[in-house]
Order: sequence, then structure tokens, then C-alpha cells
Amino acid sequence: MLVFWFLLIALVVVVAAVTLAVVGGGSEAVLPEAEPDRVADALPESRPVVRADIDALRLPVAPRGYRMAEVDDVLERLAAELTERDARIAELTAAAAHTRAQATGATVDLHKGEEQQ
Repeated sequence: MLVFWFLLIALVVVVAAVTLAVVGGGSEAVLPEAEPDRVADALPESRPVVRADIDALRLPVAPRGYRMAEVDDVLERLAAELTERDARIAELTAAAAHTRAQATGATVDLHKGEEQQ
């Protein structure tokens, strides 16, 4: 019975010592503040996003899944990149159609000129 009480008192002392060490002794914090997880390989700001950037992207995991703010930032960036590319594709398609129309018109004019001679 004496051993039981000794072990119980020792357990209480150890738990109290660990609690005091973790909580700290007042104004000084024993444990430093942990930095929140952030995207390690963020999408490049200086150039357009390519497939390799997406493949290399790793979003930080939170206790209940992914951090919504980080995922929202990545999705907004990808949406902006896709919007820019869609606009550029539409612009180039219109320019190509205009060039084809001018080339077709010039060919028709040449044939009309040959028929008149």
C-alpha cells in the first residue's frame, strides 16, 4: 500500500511539473508560437502557370482537411490565368479568321482580274 501512495504522489508531481513547463512561468512563454502552414511551392507570380506548377503544388493540410483560404487563393489564381488565356485564344482566333477572310478576298479578286482579261 505504501508503494501505491508513493507512485501516486510521484505521478502528481510529474504531471504538475510538465504542466508548469508547458504553460510557462508567467510572462515568458516557454514554447515558441508555431508558424501556420503555408503553401511551400506557391504558384509563380512572374510568369504564367504551367502544368508542372500545378503538378508540383502541395496545399497545406489542416486538422479538418485543407485550409480554405489557401485553396481559395490557388483557385482564384488559376481562374485568372484561364480567363487571360481564353481571352488571348479568342483574340488570336479572331485575328486568324480576319487574315483568312482577307486572303480569300484577295484570291477572289485575282480570279476576277484574270476573267476580265
